Parts: sequence; C-alpha cells; structure tokens
Amino acid sequence: MMMNLRSDFYVTTPIYYVNDNPHIGHAYTTILADVLARYHRWQGQDVFFLTGLDEHGQKVQQAAQGRGLCEQSHCDELAASFVSLWQKLDIQNDDFIRTTQKRHIKAVQKALRKIDEGGDVYSSEYEGWYSVAEERFITQTEKESGQFREIKRFKERNYFFKMSKYQQRLIDYINTHPGFIQPEYRRNEVLGFLRQPLGDLCISRPKARMGWGIEIPFDKDYVTYVWFDALINYLTAAGYSEDEEKLRNWWPASVHLIGKDILTTHAVYWPTMLFALELPLPKTIFAHGWWLIGETKMSKSLGNVIDPLSLIDQYGVDPVRYYLMREMVLGQDAHFTLESFIKRYNSDLANDFGNLLNRVSGLIGKYFNGSVPLEGTRGTPEEEIRTTANNLVQKIQDLINAMRVHEAIEEILQLVRQVNKYLEVQAPWKVAKTNLVRAGTILYTSTEALRISAVLLSPVMPGRTHTVLDILGATGTAPLWGKLKAGIKLKSHEALFPRVET
Repeated sequence: MMMNLRSDFYVTTPIYYVNDNPHIGHAYTTILADVLARYHRWQGQDVFFLTGLDEHGQKVQQAAQGRGLCEQSHCDELAASFVSLWQKLDIQNDDFIRTTQKRHIKAVQKALRKIDEGGDVYSSEYEGWYSVAEERFITQTEKESGQFREIKRFKERNYFFKMSKYQQRLIDYINTHPGFIQPEYRRNEVLGFLRQPLGDLCISRPKARMGWGIEIPFDKDYVTYVWFDALINYLTAAGYSEDEEKLRNWWPASVHLIGKDILTTHAVYWPTMLFALELPLPKTIFAHGWWLIGETKMSKSLGNVIDPLSLIDQYGVDPVRYYLMREMVLGQDAHFTLESFIKRYNSDLANDFGNLLNRVSGLIGKYFNGSVPLEGTRGTPEEEIRTTANNLVQKIQDLINAMRVHEAIEEILQLVRQVNKYLEVQAPWKVAKTNLVRAGTILYTSTEALRISAVLLSPVMPGRTHTVLDILGATGTAPLWGKLKAGIKLKSHEALFPRVET
C-alpha cells in the first residue's frame, strides 16, 4: 500500500517511556524514522521528524521512587541518555519533545478544555480491573487473557471522554481510508476490535493516588491519564498550543511509526480524540513488529534487552543502522542474534560494498595513478550496469514510499553485486596490459556504480557512505549516471568494513 504523501513529510516515533535506559527496540524505531526522513528530504520534500519522551504516569513515578529521586530529576537523567544515544546513532530529528515541557502541558490542557466544552467529558464513579503495567483499566475478558500484568481492583471517581460516541465514525473512516492503518492485517485487527462496544475512556487519575502528571484544567484534584497526555505530543510539536501557522503547515502527520503493542491506543484512542478536537487524522499509522531474542520479545522485565551502545562501540554505528533496517520486514517480527548481525555485516558490507571500494580504488591506483579514468565508449556490459543504476533511483523511491525499506536496501546491494561480478568477468587488471582505454571504461563504470550505490545508501549509513563519496571526490552528488568526474584523484583510505572473524 503506497502512503498518501503530500509535498511535505511529517514523521513521528512513539515517545518513549523513561522508566529505564533506551534499548535496541527504541533505537530501531528511531533509526527507521531517521531513514525515512532522509529519503524524503532526498526526494525534495520538506521534512519534520519528531521523537521524544513520555515522562508522566505511575511507572515513571515508581521508577523515580525506586531510585530515591524526585520524578523530574529521574526524567532529566534518563532524557540525557536518550539524547546521547540518538547522537551516537546519527539521528537527525527536527524536534525532541518531552511531556514535562511547558509547551506540552499547555497543549494538553487546551485539548482537555476543548473536548470538555464540546460536551465530550463527564465525571463518573468506576469500579473495575486496573493494569498497573499498562496504566489503564481493563475488561474482565482482558484480565482473563493473561496479557496484562500487575492487575488490581480499583473503585474511584474519574473523568471520562465519550470515546464511544465516535465508534461508528471511526469504523467508517477506516473503511474508506485503506492506507490509514498499515500493514493491512493490523487494519483488520483494529476493525475486529471495533466490532465490540467501545466504551468510554477514563482520562484522569486522582492526585491522591497518582500525582505525577498534567493537572486537569477544570479540576485541580486530578491529573491527566498518561495516554491522553502522551498522544497529544504529536500536536504539541506541530504547533497546537503556540503556532497556528505551523500547525496548518504540518498537521496531519504523514506517518506515525509505532510498535504493534500500542496499536489500540494509536488507532482507536487517538483518532477519536482528534474527532473530538475537530482535527484531521494522520495519513498513516504504521505498526511494525518486535525484535525477538529467540522466540521471545525483547523486554526489560525479562532481562534480554540488547544495548545498542555496546554494538556501536564494537562495530560502528553504520553497521548497526544497516542491520536493523535490512533485517526487519516492516510489519513483521525480526529475530536478533549476534551471529546474524555478523553474517550480514560480513556478506553485505565487507564482502560486497566495502570490497567494491577496495577493488576499484586499488586498480585505479595501480593503472591510472589514482585518478578516475575517462568513461570512454560503453559496450553492452557497461550499458547494462548504467541502465540498472538509472532505473534504481525510481525503484528506491517507490519502495521507500511503500514502506518496504528492507527491499530498497536489497535492490541497492543487487547493483553492488552486479558490479563485483562485472569486474570479475571483465578483469580490467588483464585488459590494462593491452588496452588501457578499455580498462579505464571498466573501472569508470564500476566506480560510478559504486558512487550511485553510496548516494542511495546514505540515508541508511550516512557516515560510511560519506567516507566513500569523499574518497571519490563526489560528496553532494546526485544518484544520476555521469556525475563522477574523470581526473579526480582518489583519496587513500582504510578498509571501509574490516571483516569480522568469528
């Protein structure tokens, strides 16, 4: 399913909970958003890329208490660890929102007043099961499913949002906007959920029980339910509370990237909230899968999380970015093992991409004094390479727009492999002994295909591809055939991806 793109592109990650340090699950979604943002910038679109932190709620309060810190100090400390990781991962986000920021508090209270004035809020006493881990009330059926942890029985008065009022409108919207929830089976999952009576959403918590949150503007004895608070972040960053012109420019969002475990909140709670706020719905909500260790979801509580910093320190940031983008089919779960990481590193990066750079730079150094030779007259083998490279640009655009990132990467690597095979068959080291002009054509063709591959891979591996383009004297070039300049002196270099021995 193609995304319904406008001339601009607003992409968001979930805002991450600050009850512990970031792990590779957080890194994956943020890298994915960064890759999409970079590709859309490359397509000439104005891009707004938002990520951030969810700093309210009972779990944050408990985590802070467990560390002997006040809630804000706890949040500030963990926020620094997220910011540091994003810098190490070469993330180029345009905004970093924290739900404790004044602009967000202002936006949440504005939204609460709006739905209250619209008659969509009421006060009622409620008794039922409450999942502390999920921070929401659950039904008897949900309790019996075994999917919810730390369940308690609560009876208390709270404020409720008339979510049920918008149930049929949401069903109709999903049915008439097939690209709204992706992948399609997640759309069907939400429609199945909506076949049952929706009920209303509790949007407050008594301060007497849980005081770490945004105060309800019409009742100082209550704070806002953490999910209602958190979802508003997408509007806050787009200017909802402070900049109407910015909001007109960026809302609705092009795509919300989320994990499949928060599909209901984003595909049910959030759209009904936007209906009540009289605002358009995001173009696409895309739910990706989980990273699994063996057959088990990566989870702090299970103690099986992978620290991305350890992988970066050992192998570099670009191999980590590459692996995460290449290995997961968007929408499906992926299995992380160190063995599969090293295998992908060695096969794709060391043996294919890095080896191509070593071969062309070594041969050009040996036979052309390190300067890019003239292209000369192309024969059939060269035309085949050139055609593949030129067709690749549109193919990559189409795959990225369709959220098929792993396929886009594989298409680029297919070109790299084609060129490596072309070099083996053409053997310029042999041809150079009798026909230096022909050898130059072979090496120009190979080096130009490498340049185009590096440009197309740059959103995935911005660091190492910049190194390649710098070696070729081609930084800032477009992925169009013929941009590599003959006569440019190649820079000396180390191995781009030294092979990892196991």
